[in-house]
Parts: sequence; structure tokens; C-alpha cells
Amino acid sequence: MAIGNAYFDDIRSKPEVVGPPQNEDKMDVVEQVNDPAQIALKPAVTVSSGVRELLECPVCLNAMYPPIHQCSNGHTLCSGCKPRVHNRCPTCRHELGNIRCLALEKVAASLELPCKYKSFGCMGIYPYYNKLKHESQCVFRPFNCPYAGSECTVIGGIPYLVAHLKDDHKVDMHTGSTFNHRYVKSNPREVENATWMLTVFSCFGQYFCLHFEAYLLGMAPVYIAFLRFMGDDNEAKNYSYSLDVGGNGRKMVWQGVPRSIRDSHRKVRDSFDGLIIERSMALFFSGGDRKELKLRVTGRIWKEQ
Repeated sequence: MAIGNAYFDDIRSKPEVVGPPQNEDKMDVVEQVNDPAQIALKPAVTVSSGVRELLECPVCLNAMYPPIHQCSNGHTLCSGCKPRVHNRCPTCRHELGNIRCLALEKVAASLELPCKYKSFGCMGIYPYYNKLKHESQCVFRPFNCPYAGSECTVIGGIPYLVAHLKDDHKVDMHTGSTFNHRYVKSNPREVENATWMLTVFSCFGQYFCLHFEAYLLGMAPVYIAFLRFMGDDNEAKNYSYSLDVGGNGRKMVWQGVPRSIRDSHRKVRDSFDGLIIERSMALFFSGGDRKELKLRVTGRIWKEQ
């Protein structure tokens, strides 16, 4: 449905992210659900493009869920976009009021659709109103590239991302559960915000990302090191790691659980879930005349019994 109005075009350019199903013009689905307790063959379900268009909000272009609103002429839109258009129908400009399109809500309730992560291996089909919840938790949903310091938009499974990190980001790859990370900076008093280093470790049949970063915490330059698990959080909890840094007969030690790469690099960093070193302490560890930063971070990863 077209919107011949610049105001609504502007709204459409800033849609709310609802995670709409990504389907082709017509879908013939004979799938199995993911849950082993519910494994059963489903009858073929065909959803025409016309039905999908009826369930598509004309403003944000996402799938509509109850309550679905309509104007007096029968044009519909989702509840999220209703206040954004100031209670005016985006199609005919009539006032929307509080009319619900119960018929369309019932049509949606009768549908079963494949998970939008079908191309990543999900073999389930789900009732229309359960599909969004499933997709938010689907074990096949792809991971975002864990590389920090760039707006990398690459997504995919773990093997694909490991190859991507190696080939495209030139990340160092190491095999083993111990690490010895050295960070050197010639002029540590000029700590740029967001200076990143990343190393990928392969051990226990899994992959881990070791982050080391210099950044400004407010006005104070600090360093942080932390580990992320390339997989889901329920698997990450099976592992622990330790980090230590020191010099001049002193040492700081951190022990924790790696965070899943489902959590963004910034989220982990801003939660201070790692080894944090203030610049004055880092310079003390470096020794000498404090004109050069020389930090060595060592550690290991182990699997909990």
C-alpha cells in the first residue's frame, strides 16, 4: 500500500525494529519443529503474498500483531505506528479512532509460518503469534561479528565468523587455553578513546575472543581486558577464565565467566566485567621512566566440571 505523503515517508524511513518475518512471495513449508518434545511433521502450509500484505503495516512494513487498528474505511496499521501518525490513517487520512480489526487478527491466528532463520538451519514452523517469540530465542539465529572498533554488519554462524575474523579483520588466531598478551604504547599519556586489540583462541572445541582496550572512562584513561565466548550464554557458563597483569613485584588478578558474543562488546565493556587497570597503575607496572607503556596480560581458560 503506497503512502503519498512526505510525513509518512519520513516515518517509514525510521521504522521500529520488530523483526518481521522474511518470506518469499509464496512459501510451501513442510518442516519439523526444533523442540525435540514437539517433533512432528506439519501439513503443507501455503501463505500467499496477498495474505502477507494484509498483515503488513503500511507505515513500518513489519508484521502486525494484536491489537491491529483500522480506520472507518477499513485500512489497517499496527498499534506501534498508531500514535506516530497522530491518529490519522496513513492511507486515506481519516481519523483512526479505536476500531480494532478483529477479522484480520483471527486470520493471523490461523496461520503457521517458518522461522525466518530457516536458511541458517531452523526447521520449525510456528503459529503466527508465537513466531516472534521463537525467533528472539531461536538457537539458529545468526551471531553478529564480534570485532570491536568498526561498524561491521556481517552476521553468520560461528565457523563463518571465525573465517571472517581471520580473513577480513586479520585477527590473530591461537590454539590453546593459555595466553600471553603484550600491549605496548610509546606515548601512553595520549590515550585515544577506543583503541582495540582482539585475539581469537581455539580450545575445548570452542572459540573465545580476548579483548584488550584502552579507552576514556569519563576523563580518566583506563585499560580493560575481558573474554567473550563465541556461542550462546548457556554454553558460555560452562567455562571460566583468569587474567593477571603486573610488574615491580605487584600483580592484579581477575577471574570470571566469559560473556557470550550475543552481548555486544560495548555492553560487556560498560558493565566493567573484566580486568580494569587505571593508567597510573599501568604505568607503575611498566616500570622505567613511565614514558612507555608495557603491559603483559596472561591468563587461561578452563572448562567447569
